[in-house]
Amino acid sequence: MKSSYELAMEKLRQQDAERGETQPLLTKEQKEEMAAARNLYQARLAEREILHQAEMRKARASKDPEAVRSVEESYRRDRARIEDDMESKLRSIRLRGV
Repeated sequence: MKSSYELAMEKLRQQDAERGETQPLLTKEQKEEMAAARNLYQARLAEREILHQAEMRKARASKDPEAVRSVEESYRRDRARIEDDMESKLRSIRLRGV
């Protein structure tokens, strides 16, 4: 017996197929490669988070609001860049199988 999630996904696949939109299934190798890429980028995000916390402690200790703001901006920029890099890598892995 299928779960409601499986039934819903099946229905969505049928609707996509009727519209001519099909997503190729990922190979085992692609899934493994994507999992490895996610792990790598999650580790990079965790490392950046640790560095951010240390930088924030220093900035707050200086009692300079501009330093705190600068550290926050830098962190947001780095986080967005890492997430964009991860999405690009995952997209390239998906497209390689097409």
